Amino acid sequence: MTNIQRLLDIMARLRHPETGCPWDLRQDFASLVPYTLEEAYEVADAAERGDAADLREELGDLLLQVVFHARIAEERGLFTFEDVAGAIADKLIRRHPHVFGDTVFETDTERHAYWESSKAAERREKGKTEQEESTLSGIAPNLPALVAAQKLQKRAARFGFDWPEIGPVFDKVREELDELEAARATSDQSRIQEEIGDLLFVVVNLARHLEVDAESALRNGNRKFVTRFRYIEKQLAAQGKTLDESTLAELDALWDEAKRSLSNGCQS
Repeated sequence: MTNIQRLLDIMARLRHPETGCPWDLRQDFASLVPYTLEEAYEVADAAERGDAADLREELGDLLLQVVFHARIAEERGLFTFEDVAGAIADKLIRRHPHVFGDTVFETDTERHAYWESSKAAERREKGKTEQEESTLSGIAPNLPALVAAQKLQKRAARFGFDWPEIGPVFDKVREELDELEAARATSDQSRIQEEIGDLLFVVVNLARHLEVDAESALRNGNRKFVTRFRYIEKQLAAQGKTLDESTLAELDALWDEAKRSLSNGCQS
């Protein structure tokens, strides 16, 4: 028995209506969504940290989510895990005619254009009406906002809706920041929120023009903040103090110390 079949059998037993696990039996497609998203992010974190052992474990957790969804679908007569594997195998072959066929792409641009046209054809085959079909179709609405913004901008840029150079993008960031300051002066919270959204969207555009993945950049920024903040906590603990007992000036001084110390590779 392969490990894949073993996993499928375990999931079938967990979902057995009489002898299965009550928690597993309560789950459906919608209830599993938060777990599926969480596992995908944990895979990303392990991959970015280069932790092979952790990555193997997290990939297993993500695979469990695929098996779980497929089992529920099989119980409802919709599809099986085998159908899922077969569909993605067919898609990979269809989208790589230069590997599995005789097609030759002279440039990455040609290859990418074929990839996008293939995806558009697949959307049409799914029964999208002319009204539903759009240049922006196929971008999942529940993606993380930074990821979605980047995908929307890339899709529009392929059809010429983009700044030809980076200078105007910097100008747009400054313009949106000015509009946010003007909104703040009105104390209109809905307008402030709207302007924050516009500013974040154009910052993602700036990242795209700089060939930086905005989501990865922010995750790295988050990790940097956590590392530096924990340094502050450690230094305060060594002094017998807590965050609550420290002034902002003291915390700022330790933050600057953390920046210097950690950038020099010193973790003490």
